[in-house]
Amino acid sequence: MNKRTNIRPFKTKKSILKAQDTQGTMLEEPVAYYQVNDSYMHRIGTIRKGVSYEELVHVGDMLDIPVKSVLAIVGIPQTSYNKGKREHALLGSRDSELVLSIKSLVTYGTKVFNNEEDKFHRWLKKPNISLGGETPTNLLDTITGIQEIRNCLDRIEYGNFS
Repeated sequence: MNKRTNIRPFKTKKSILKAQDTQGTMLEEPVAYYQVNDSYMHRIGTIRKGVSYEELVHVGDMLDIPVKSVLAIVGIPQTSYNKGKREHALLGSRDSELVLSIKSLVTYGTKVFNNEEDKFHRWLKKPNISLGGETPTNLLDTITGIQEIRNCLDRIEYGNFS
């Protein structure tokens, strides 16, 4: 015991033995206790590998906007898109993450609006007070913007309208 504070020092070995007694057998490596969600690991692997340029067309279809507008959101020049599509190239990790995040957001937003895509698309194009007067579509170019749109959709889903 420390005389000044009356606090006992932590004894690691004693703590491990106590944990073994209460849990039966303890795994050899403490890292094994942490379980990673497979869907997130799959998504991370896809982001690192990259998604095809065809996904940009799919995002345009999901948002009901032309591919040129999707290219402006992601920040890819038309010439790079044409070349990447022609060569069946993959997007970089930053662009891949943005594309997958937008796709996830659109899927969630459509669900929030009871699968009424037209209503969701109209909502995306209207200025929103909780987004500082910006339209949700204007915030799709960053992960933070996408998260803020998701927060708005959460408020709608759970009855706190935005």
